[in-house]
Amino acid sequence: MSSQPQYDLKISGITESLAILKEIDFELAYLAFLTHEGLKPLSRWEKPLEDKELQLLEKMNLLTKRITRIVNAGREVQENIFSRSQAYIDLYAKRFENTQIDKSPETQRFEGFLFGYPPCCVERYILKPYAANNLNEKDQKILFHWACRNCSITPFILDSYRKILDLLENL
Repeated sequence: MSSQPQYDLKISGITESLAILKEIDFELAYLAFLTHEGLKPLSRWEKPLEDKELQLLEKMNLLTKRITRIVNAGREVQENIFSRSQAYIDLYAKRFENTQIDKSPETQRFEGFLFGYPPCCVERYILKPYAANNLNEKDQKILFHWACRNCSITPFILDSYRKILDLLENL
């Protein structure tokens, strides 16, 4: 029995949605696939999404919500969040709906938890953003967090991320 994660797009019934999302934005499709497979508990998409794109996420059995946030200049922006769990959607909405975007350590820790980032990487990023790590550029690029040096969690995440990325690229 292989220790590699096994994913079957035909069984999961998400092939069509992924293919369309991939045409819209490859990174959106990748993020949706990671979230669908439970590798990310919650994901946030900061670019505008129309209803039809949210419906594609919902066809993948992802719950979606638009969240209004406020940038430093006072302008409102829309974020799109999606998850398999209503609890994660509710936690994000309760904490961030109609609030100003900030990068405080408390916010980064909470977001790191919701987005499934290793806690050691979140703490290192708070202390020194983009500090040198031992990942090659290709591996760092497929993550949605900045890995800390010698993280014990990231190598396991990378194996699954690579598999998802490969499946999506070959879709």
